[in-house]
Amino acid sequence: MIKLIMSDMDGTLLDENGRLPKGFADIARQLKEKGVIFAPCSGRQYYSLLDTFKGYEDEFLFLAENGTMVRYHGKELFSSTMRRPLGLKALQSTAALPGIYEVFCGKKDAYVCKNRMTDEFAAELNKYYTHSAVVDSWADVEDEMIKASFFDATGKAGERIMPVLQKFAGPFQIALSSDYWVDVMNFDINKGIAIQQVQKKLHITPMECAAFGDFMNDAEMMSSVYYSFAMENAHPKIKELARYQTASNREYGVLQGIQKLIDDGLCG
Repeated sequence: MIKLIMSDMDGTLLDENGRLPKGFADIARQLKEKGVIFAPCSGRQYYSLLDTFKGYEDEFLFLAENGTMVRYHGKELFSSTMRRPLGLKALQSTAALPGIYEVFCGKKDAYVCKNRMTDEFAAELNKYYTHSAVVDSWADVEDEMIKASFFDATGKAGERIMPVLQKFAGPFQIALSSDYWVDVMNFDINKGIAIQQVQKKLHITPMECAAFGDFMNDAEMMSSVYYSFAMENAHPKIKELARYQTASNREYGVLQGIQKLIDDGLCG
């Protein structure tokens, strides 16, 4: 029986306007009644997820920042802290590229250098980092780094950012989160590793877990659960990795998939 259901956010659970789908509250109620934990799994900041899921702060498990921060009932369950000097070098490596913006993702907040902040970037930043601070330099940040994120305003992150960051591959993992975003984390962390840590701590097996995803940063998540669902709008490789497929995020595919699991008697 499924005890834990995880879902990516953008392109997966959220609709094309970035909103929770209609009917989510009913699904959440059914899962709670059956004792199933729901877990948003996202590259988004923990505090951004809390803002999205108001009222569920003490109910859901939150796997944020692509697995580098996991909290349950308001307490840290797992985190992965980067080597700060090398992380700062990664952040500085794209400074000369036009239209590229960097975010220092900390445990307490997200940070952006003042000389990199623009109105265009601020609007994009607020979608994923609702708690952020502008600093004069990275040296002013008094926080642990759990992730470095890079935004490409042209939507060509794979072409423009990934090659520059490859020199940090090894100590760090370079993950393409979308056409616009690239995330840099410790080499031994991803959504899948974080899920495995959660499974150990909560004594839940992969057979008791389901997950929904759409993009390449969901690949390891697909491999860490038995009931793996790719969205109809998912990257072709995610569809290859997943055991099952559901409708697109526009058609509320996550809700359809969860409802089928419930109706088939697999939750509880």
